[in-house]
Amino acid sequence: MYLEFNAVIELAQPSQRGRAPSLHFQVFYTTEQIFQFRFFLNRRSFLRIGLICFGSSNGFEKLVLLLFPGEFSEHVSDVAATENEIELGGRYTIKTHGRQLARSHKHDWLILILLAAIEITLNIIHPFYRFVGEGMMTDLRYPMKENTVPIWAVPMYAVLLPIAVFVFYYLRRGDVHDLHHSVLGLLFAVLITGVLTDAIKDAVGRPRPDFFWRCFPDGKDAYDWWGNVVCHGKDSDIKEGHKSFPSGHTSWSFAGLTFLSLYLAGKIKCFDSKGHVAKLCLIILPLLVACLVGISRVDDYWHHWQDVFAGGLIGLVVATMCYLQFFPAPYHSEGWGPYAYFQALEESRSTAPPTGNGIIMQRTATNSNNRVDQNWDSSFDAMESGRR
Repeated sequence: MYLEFNAVIELAQPSQRGRAPSLHFQVFYTTEQIFQFRFFLNRRSFLRIGLICFGSSNGFEKLVLLLFPGEFSEHVSDVAATENEIELGGRYTIKTHGRQLARSHKHDWLILILLAAIEITLNIIHPFYRFVGEGMMTDLRYPMKENTVPIWAVPMYAVLLPIAVFVFYYLRRGDVHDLHHSVLGLLFAVLITGVLTDAIKDAVGRPRPDFFWRCFPDGKDAYDWWGNVVCHGKDSDIKEGHKSFPSGHTSWSFAGLTFLSLYLAGKIKCFDSKGHVAKLCLIILPLLVACLVGISRVDDYWHHWQDVFAGGLIGLVVATMCYLQFFPAPYHSEGWGPYAYFQALEESRSTAPPTGNGIIMQRTATNSNNRVDQNWDSSFDAMESGRR
């Protein structure tokens, strides 16, 4: 199977004819690390090199450094990144490496199960019932309303939607490392966020803005000798009424959708310094959804604004930390793939056997630009005369 990509290097040093020649590379790539190059000078083919086998990483860069020492190698950085991006496509699938990858992260999956058990326990136990006096009820008499965003919808957009995006990318790229680590990182983000959020909820026990009607559904308030409320509402409503800080809807939303935004930013290379603002709009969209969910919690009188702010901050920080455990930062040159991908890439290159017809090319030291200036015209004039 051959994959083809092209690169063009505009050479800064003019030739004797008074114009700067351009050198075109046409590369045919195979999964056995064999490259076939065709060179064009000013759109005319003057040289063809057969099969060249690179026994170690960054083969395309090595060829350029060998032919053009110095500053010319800087022009092929994007092409070298493209080489890495296509090299393992389709070679590491769920069928071939999925079980092995899951086994290597079995302890991570066990920790996820433990986090899920802790999260369930935190939702079962009673929160701290904070003192609520009659004078505090002024800020806690907001009406009880239904959730604009129901609780069942949160995992739909914060977990299942990102996973659907991960699966879609896997179907296009066929890299199980990306699929496994993105799902694992997302689940860690939402579960760690959930545990932190519910642990703080139970410990703080802050009453919700609608606590009065949860405690006194008939509107008749009652207080004990110390001035604390004596609630006669439903136990489930009273229990839920002491879980205002921080907002669980907001923290879960920011955890899942921040992870999705970082994932998309890496995949579409949002921070490639090319000024494509449309990419930025795409990665802001999930964060906007998370913000709107947080605003709805204040509008529904289920949370104070401080609860929403704290929940959003928890989700944002945890998601970023979990993402960076598996992926480089989106602004990094290799931010489009997980760390495991590049590790497998290096292992594949180091263990690949050289072909009998190939030439093993080693990286040469970068020479000064003066050598290029002196030898440039004579080298290409000799090549041109050889063609004739």
